[in-house]
Amino acid sequence: MSLMVALAVVAVLVLLAIVAHGLWSARQAGPRRAEPVPAPAARVEPALDSESHAPSTQPAAHALPEVRVPAPRGGRLDGLIDAIAPLALETPASGEMALTHYPPTRRAGTKPFHIEGLNAETGEWELPAMNRRYGEFQAGVQLANRHGALNEIEYSEFVQKVEAFAEALGARADFPDMLDVVARARELDAFAAPHDANLAVHLRASNAAWSVGYLQQVAARHGFVLGNVPGRLALPSAEEGAPPVLQLSYDPQAALADDPAQAAVREVTLSLDVPQTPESASPFDAWQQKAGALATDLDAALVDDRGQPITPQAFAAIGGELAQLYRTLDARYLAAGSPAARRLFS
Repeated sequence: MSLMVALAVVAVLVLLAIVAHGLWSARQAGPRRAEPVPAPAARVEPALDSESHAPSTQPAAHALPEVRVPAPRGGRLDGLIDAIAPLALETPASGEMALTHYPPTRRAGTKPFHIEGLNAETGEWELPAMNRRYGEFQAGVQLANRHGALNEIEYSEFVQKVEAFAEALGARADFPDMLDVVARARELDAFAAPHDANLAVHLRASNAAWSVGYLQQVAARHGFVLGNVPGRLALPSAEEGAPPVLQLSYDPQAALADDPAQAAVREVTLSLDVPQTPESASPFDAWQQKAGALATDLDAALVDDRGQPITPQAFAAIGGELAQLYRTLDARYLAAGSPAARRLFS
């Protein structure tokens, strides 16, 4: 009888070992998961920041706050990248009148346009606002962006919308010649297209894939926050309202999975949109440094679009070409990170 009991015990132990091994193997085969954050042992009163006297809050290591980058205002009209039409008034118009008749959409095809008023009190051009009076207006449509050059159809749409606004205010519009505007647009686009740089490096998992939570946890340690679209993390700029310095993107379907802990990600892309950040902010150094740090923490290989490893020598070569690009943009008065460059390369 004792032998039978002993054999039964051994059988149970063997079965438990097999089950445990199966669970361990399944976990090893799945994506790496974020580390759980331990629950606090006791309630802690928030400390007061010595300067602001406001409660100081520290997010958990894995939690990523969401960044909300404001939609670009468009900036003041710039003759460098806009075709501008003066709108002369016989008598000043109120901001309320201008806003009532302002075009409902500020796009002509794929090109944004704006109407600004000359503030009768300050003498400054600004977007129309309530409780202001304007001595004249001007309208401008962007000559080029990443969709290409302004064409005849888009310019005609711009003219039509601005004419309706001018007529409602009793203004006289003086539009530039269409052929001249289109020629300027093509020339600007011909310059912008070959000087539009978006640097990208891919981080490919060397061994186990990553869950979305694990990827976000690691990225948070390097300053990344949730972007505005699924599958995108952003390294915010120190400049308020500016575009992110870097973006870390991955499969949006994984970000939208019902169970992100089970959604496996094997590759992410770290990108730098060169014209959007000033050279003085050292975005290339940040791109290179974050790429190396993330590769180490994620156990990933750095590769280019063809899947070839990116070496320190390759980074150095890219840095040299980038320095020349900065000089070229400066010479055209389109310095990276300037309002005009951000609008043109958007």
